[in-house]
Amino acid sequence: MSWFESFLLGLVQGLTEFLPVSSSAHLRLTAAFAHWSDPGAAFTAVTQIGTEAAVILYFRRDIGRILAAWFRSLRDPAMRRDQDARTGWLVIVGSLPIGVLGLLLKDAIEGPFRDLRLIATTLVVMGVVLGAADRSAARDEHRPGAHERAGGRHRAVRRRKGLAELDARDGLVFGLCQAMALIPGVSRSGATISGGLFLGYSREAAARYSFLLAIPAVLASGLFELKDAGEGHTAWGPTALATVVAFGVGYAVIAWFMRFISSRSFLPFVVYRILLGLLLLALVGAGVLGPHAGGSAG
Repeated sequence: MSWFESFLLGLVQGLTEFLPVSSSAHLRLTAAFAHWSDPGAAFTAVTQIGTEAAVILYFRRDIGRILAAWFRSLRDPAMRRDQDARTGWLVIVGSLPIGVLGLLLKDAIEGPFRDLRLIATTLVVMGVVLGAADRSAARDEHRPGAHERAGGRHRAVRRRKGLAELDARDGLVFGLCQAMALIPGVSRSGATISGGLFLGYSREAAARYSFLLAIPAVLASGLFELKDAGEGHTAWGPTALATVVAFGVGYAVIAWFMRFISSRSFLPFVVYRILLGLLLLALVGAGVLGPHAGGSAG
């Protein structure tokens, strides 16, 4: 892998990790469209350490409070009722599914799951799911106008839940949604945010917990894959460059995304996912791209 390839892939990782469009799919597609070798699951996992470092920096105050309260709850059972301590325990609960499935499906993640036909399908399907989840949130947030009230169609706005109302069941559901992102094209943030919206959480609460939930899973995956990061055609130097680029770009994207979702819907991402998936299916179907294009690890 050249330095230019690593820089561009780091840029793609940073731009797409926190948006509900799937960073692993975009890394795979960048290699396929550019006729490069697939950077591989190990490269993806290690560069995600950079984006998770951006999460830790952005949410450092929240994470500091959660860790402090969680450690105190180990000594003082009464502290386990504290919201920050509960969040810490629920992040652990939510991390279990992806930890177990990640180990069980390691060979599939590094092989069959990287087929472009599967990636295209998951882009479309999860785009539809995200759209349905976003629509359910929009209905709850809709405030009728004067003409609607006059027509007798006034209804109370349903309050969406915040993280203070997160319980073990919902934490586990979030975790199962996150585990779906083991398949490139699903999107970690897209799956967990969709699950949160269907559970009745606000967009901001679902996104915030999604980012916090990703930290242990991504860091563990990245550290586990470190031993393979310098093998094959992907050397340590370019991998490190991509990780640093992903960190810087990822931090800027988090700041923008958290502001965006406070007042806007996910519709632009839904449309983008569906169009990209259909385009990819058409290109593979027409023979322009093979289903394993860019798949050689060199």
